[in-house]
Amino acid sequence: MSTTTPHATKAPYGDFDPSIPSFEASGGDWADITKNAVEAASLGEERIVVNMGPQHPSTHGVLRLMLEIDGETVTEARCGVGYLHTGIEKNMEYRTWTQGVTFCTRMDYLAPLFQETAYCLAVEKLLGITDDVPERASIIRVLMMELNRIASHLVCLGTGGNEMGATTVMTISFTAREEILRVFEAVTGLRMNHAYVRPGGVAQDVPPDVVAQIRKADPLIRGYLGQLGDLMLANPIFKGRLQGVGHLNLSGCMALAITGPVLRSTGLPYDVRKAAPYCGYETYDFDVPTSDEADCYSRVVLRLEECYQSLRIVEQCLERLEATAGQPVMVADKKIAWPAQLAVGADGQGNSLDHIREIMGTSMEALIHHFKLVTEGFRVPVGQVFQSVEHPRGELGVHLVSDGGTRPYRAHFRDPSFNNLQAVAVMCEGGQVADVVVAVASLDPVLGGVDR
Repeated sequence: MSTTTPHATKAPYGDFDPSIPSFEASGGDWADITKNAVEAASLGEERIVVNMGPQHPSTHGVLRLMLEIDGETVTEARCGVGYLHTGIEKNMEYRTWTQGVTFCTRMDYLAPLFQETAYCLAVEKLLGITDDVPERASIIRVLMMELNRIASHLVCLGTGGNEMGATTVMTISFTAREEILRVFEAVTGLRMNHAYVRPGGVAQDVPPDVVAQIRKADPLIRGYLGQLGDLMLANPIFKGRLQGVGHLNLSGCMALAITGPVLRSTGLPYDVRKAAPYCGYETYDFDVPTSDEADCYSRVVLRLEECYQSLRIVEQCLERLEATAGQPVMVADKKIAWPAQLAVGADGQGNSLDHIREIMGTSMEALIHHFKLVTEGFRVPVGQVFQSVEHPRGELGVHLVSDGGTRPYRAHFRDPSFNNLQAVAVMCEGGQVADVVVAVASLDPVLGGVDR
């Protein structure tokens, strides 16, 4: 049973245009509908507009893709974002500089430590204390970011495989990711949204046994990465779905400000860790893998290789952590350093009981300082700054403006997923509907960072 009702269609950005007929179909096969509708048959085309999302499982969050298709060919593709808007940037204007960490960590929920670090580096620039951040704090930041890079890439590879029917790829990826999340939980108390990196350093030192824990997890993660490579890279079905699909060359990336693995798949080795080092990255030995195929398959290969390079950096961090044991992880200036001395107790992580006894029982000045710094926060000199880091999806930038108060006047993030999504039309138009899923997966967008 099918019915067709011819009516005038609404122009894309205006009123209804009676000169453009469209048809509303209910049930039945499309061939029968067009055969029964004289007007539609006279058009001689099968032009359909399809909404993929915002609830579609392969759109990596609440992303809406508006596809105009002719048969199975995509003739036009547009992105619709904003369904996950949380107002994070605006909310940061109403919180202290330290409290801002708890907001920005929730933007790209697969890579929270990168947002925390970029934001804190920017605050430290405004304060003029970049060189005062302890070496051990910078080592811990690099360690946590590189582990987070692996965890994020594993989600990209796992969900991308699952969207093409390779469930085993997802189960292996998420099993490997669990090893990293256990480390995060041991260090920060949380598996995600950590608020661990703070202006001036980190909230607390790593536990004494975390180096051994990471070294024990290292061969397990490498084994899982090897399995993923065996399952995907030589699989003829996988290669058939990805090779030559979602092509985006270097000039297209430059025109659209695309960064990260998508840019490096065109052969340009741009990586912020090398181009504008931060947290001492210039002292670490690692390579920036590139490809010149510029398709979805090459981006999978690059992300796998980046995981191995991150493990290489992690090994160097562990050696440096052992060499700096006992050193501070927060700036010495008590007007900036977060006053809470965190520790692990019988009821979980929280303020050290010794610290509470001191400020409550022996030092009224310490108690007053603790109260004022936590409730009011520290003041940041007037100015503005831009800081970028190499995020798993590309260059993450943060622009902070201070009016001299205890809260940001403006906080704005250049999220790589937002910029990378601009390439959807170029990558998908002219291809098949099934290739849209593959192309979007190769961009690895996370809509929490896009909408923020």
